[in-house]
Amino acid sequence: MSTETVAARPAFDTARLKAWLPKYGVYAAIVLLVLYNIFFTPYFLTWSNLRIQLIQVAPIVIVALGMALVIGTEGIDLSVGSVMALAAAFIPLYLGYGVVAAILVSLIAGVVVGLINGVLVARVGLQPIVATLALFVGGRGLAVVISEGQLKDIRDPNFLYLGSGDLLGIPVLVWIAALLVLVVAFVVRRTVFGRRLLAVGGNRPATELAGLPVKRVLITVYVVCSVLASIAGLLSVARIQSSDASAVGLLIELSAITAVVVGGTPLTGGKVRVLGTVAGAILMQLVIATMIKHNLQPSTTEMVQAVIILVAVYVARERKTR
Repeated sequence: MSTETVAARPAFDTARLKAWLPKYGVYAAIVLLVLYNIFFTPYFLTWSNLRIQLIQVAPIVIVALGMALVIGTEGIDLSVGSVMALAAAFIPLYLGYGVVAAILVSLIAGVVVGLINGVLVARVGLQPIVATLALFVGGRGLAVVISEGQLKDIRDPNFLYLGSGDLLGIPVLVWIAALLVLVVAFVVRRTVFGRRLLAVGGNRPATELAGLPVKRVLITVYVVCSVLASIAGLLSVARIQSSDASAVGLLIELSAITAVVVGGTPLTGGKVRVLGTVAGAILMQLVIATMIKHNLQPSTTEMVQAVIILVAVYVARERKTR
């Protein structure tokens, strides 16, 4: 072995590490955190604890899936929490007409918000952060007005089954989240729409020159993101058995963006890591749960989350510029 080969090896290893971290770093972090909890957190492996973690992370996963699609187009959607609040506000108003009617109204509300966001971004030309910020503020205010600022109990057993029922021993909302993960993964990897979405995020001017329907893709992506947020909102209402428009989905947009970034989807668009997004949501849930179990202050949890986000963004930037 020559001296030149030995000298070159550290640089090669560094390059491999930089390429490996964005793809698999989140999974390694989950494994390490799980091992830590197995040894140092009492009752971590009990089914009751695992069930609680799955139930709590499911709505975040659903919202993060939509956020990943938007970020894949080099956009952002700050209105997802308000969409969840709108869904929560409509549920008690229309449950008297049946569960299906209430769910459809909530989903239609998501479609309307998504259309507004998509049109503002694709046709008006507003920056995504500006377009969705308007509904981030106004959407929740509208939800509070619709609900008259009151917390309303939900008693319909068929609707509550979505949030508290089990299927084959696993919570129904976890099944719903898993199904949506499979659907979104299929759309991104196996459909024409998925390829167009990635093309728009990767190089929008070139995609427009190629004659692809860029505006239609963007509008559709924002609609899908809002519909997924609506689903998360109605599932959250079914889980807590009450509708509180001022609290449902509060700041979930930050959790969703964190899950997407930590999962390896670059903010520069052109890629969507669906499984990485799910892993990112699970990792952040484990971090929060671990700190709660060990009696750490919420402020400490927030600082740790901030550090994780910075590391994830830095790793993605390193890979982008390599």
